[in-house]
Amino acid sequence: MTDFLNALKSQPLLTDGAMGSYLFELTGRLSEANHVYEAFNLEQPELIQKVHLAYLAAGAQCLKTNTFGANRQQLAPFGLAGKTAAINRAGVEVARAAIAKFQTQRGETGACFVLASIGPTTKPLVTADAVAECYREQLETLIAAGADALLLETFNSLPQLELLIGFIKSLPKAPPIIAEMTIRSGSAGQPLEPDPVTFVNRMAALGVAIAGVNCCAPWDADAFLDAVKDAAPIRSGALQLVVMPNAGGFQRIGNRLMTSVNPEFAGKMARSLSDRGVRLIGGCCEMHPPHIQEMHNYLRSRKTGEKTLSVQVHSSLPPAGDAEKARNGQFSRKLKNGEFVVSVEALPPRGTDEGVIQRKVDFIAQLAISRLADAMDFTDGSRGIPLISPGDFIHLIRRRLGWGAVGGDLLEMIPHFTGRDLNVMGVQSRLVGYHANHIHNVLFITGDPPKMSPTYPRSTAVFDVDSPAMIRLTHSCLNAGVDFGGVPLGKEADPRTRFTIGAGVEPEAQDMRRELVRLRQKIDNGVDYIMTQPAFSHEPLAVLEKFRGKVPFLIGVMVLTGFEHAQRMAKVPGVVIPDAVLQRFSATASPADQAKVGQEIAAEQIRHIVREGWAGLYLMSTATSGGTLDILRAGLGK
Repeated sequence: MTDFLNALKSQPLLTDGAMGSYLFELTGRLSEANHVYEAFNLEQPELIQKVHLAYLAAGAQCLKTNTFGANRQQLAPFGLAGKTAAINRAGVEVARAAIAKFQTQRGETGACFVLASIGPTTKPLVTADAVAECYREQLETLIAAGADALLLETFNSLPQLELLIGFIKSLPKAPPIIAEMTIRSGSAGQPLEPDPVTFVNRMAALGVAIAGVNCCAPWDADAFLDAVKDAAPIRSGALQLVVMPNAGGFQRIGNRLMTSVNPEFAGKMARSLSDRGVRLIGGCCEMHPPHIQEMHNYLRSRKTGEKTLSVQVHSSLPPAGDAEKARNGQFSRKLKNGEFVVSVEALPPRGTDEGVIQRKVDFIAQLAISRLADAMDFTDGSRGIPLISPGDFIHLIRRRLGWGAVGGDLLEMIPHFTGRDLNVMGVQSRLVGYHANHIHNVLFITGDPPKMSPTYPRSTAVFDVDSPAMIRLTHSCLNAGVDFGGVPLGKEADPRTRFTIGAGVEPEAQDMRRELVRLRQKIDNGVDYIMTQPAFSHEPLAVLEKFRGKVPFLIGVMVLTGFEHAQRMAKVPGVVIPDAVLQRFSATASPADQAKVGQEIAAEQIRHIVREGWAGLYLMSTATSGGTLDILRAGLGK
């Protein structure tokens, strides 16, 4: 097995994005006579190296060579057929040189791979002889130059692709083959063409290592994955999947025609593709370095925990138990007594606007007086956006409301805690600081990568530890009186912290097998409660039934403000908005009436959660907190 296939087997690999559309962006000219993109390998190698370096800096682990149309037939109309070998050889060499330069500059030694890009002809070739005549020189040159894999991309004729694969199999020392087609849907309700299952079965039969789609819209890529997920070669692992979509077409979003495929969308898409078992992920037309950067960030969030401390720490004291945790506040006391608990989520402010800050503080005071909730939980850079840190906001609330000093907090305040921004040392320091400042309930989440606007300096995600690891380190170490290295936290007889420990789960995750494995890890590692992502119907909660006796679940309820909000949420991985919900919103045009519908739906969900005997409720309200008290009264019957 080659180094490339071994690497692909061990982890998903990220490729670069578009070459052609990015060259158009950089040069302002399409590929045309006297400006043929493939010829740049010889005429402007520094420009092609610039493209490769940009993608490497964005996090790409594989580079596609600038040889997409560098076969004899495609080069001939430009008078370049005689340079076929030179163009292809230079394509591999420029990519290798870019990797070497990047690794020298960054001091990095990780493996990067060169994928030799091979595209179709303008009209499909229908005989083996025609395929050999067109592609022989290109293929023999790319193989001799040492490409790590041959990337057959953007084919729309399955017969031509099969003929080309057969010819490659006849060549000596050919590297692994990656076969990609542009499988697209027709009008609404029409099947994908060509048939995805037929395609993957044929690729497996031909001995192809990796197959999938490219240069199709992300939604067509999703449809392809849905179609092939149960195909025998995919289930058995005989064929690995590759997806490299383009930026898609325009869609009506609100009252405008726009594309929703911005860099953040691409990042979330990459994480979703990885969750669904895709091993080679990248982009095609209009997917440029910013898109690959976000793909890298989101994929990195799926690799958390790989560097987690593996040392087994032992303490002479048992971890803090229910009796100690019950003293942490109203929420913890009711949780440990088996009473129904309510937590309401709030976003800390983003800036210094005194009006915004005071409105949030006033709402928290109103919620406390209402006695409708037991806790407020504060997000930690929700969606990767820089907000006031939860701990600092809790200090601000206490100071303004006079809580904590004498009578304690009227609501137990729970900071979300991500592993995005802190290394292992920082995680320990912040937790010990929280405990010293009487913040004794923490909700651990892995967190989203930083989402920074172009005006920000780039922010690097750390992700030393994920949520299961943070739960384990807090329960087995800090709550047992020792730090992460086993050193006692203090010289007193009982230096233990007594954190109540929370975590999250997605009941409609796209990869439920992975989600349930992680849920078991969280339970085994010592979590006290689980908050779910919003579930807009009751059926998805069935996957949690077998865990109900092991840990309390607070079921997530999100207050939708209208039809557009519901449509946006429907595109978030792990959130499913049923058609019945969308239809209720679309039945009325007035924004005020739609907001009322959203509040009614939330109250209905709360009533069902109470009837079904779940441990509690996790309310994700709107940014303005509008209607929250009314929703809780209607749902809880108070």
